[in-house]
Amino acid sequence: MRQPHNLSQPGSSQVLIRFAVTMIILMSVAAFSSIGFAKSLAALTWMATIVSSLVAAVRRERPFDPTLNRWDEMLGYAATFSFINIFTHATPA
Repeated sequence: MRQPHNLSQPGSSQVLIRFAVTMIILMSVAAFSSIGFAKSLAALTWMATIVSSLVAAVRRERPFDPTLNRWDEMLGYAATFSFINIFTHATPA
């Protein structure tokens, strides 16, 4: 038997779209930064990681839910932050 869709819980496609739109906004803000694109994008993704985890905790979302939620979005921001730090420290200034 199929359970009814809970309208307060977004589906995985909505979470992916939210993540993509947020990353586009973060990249466009970082493009106009005076400290450089990589440093500002790293700072912005770090802040997005913290905000996403706080919102997930306040909304009491389960970390290992079958559908994507803010915890998975937080992992995407953290992975982006890690990749930025790996590549900015690997290249000489």
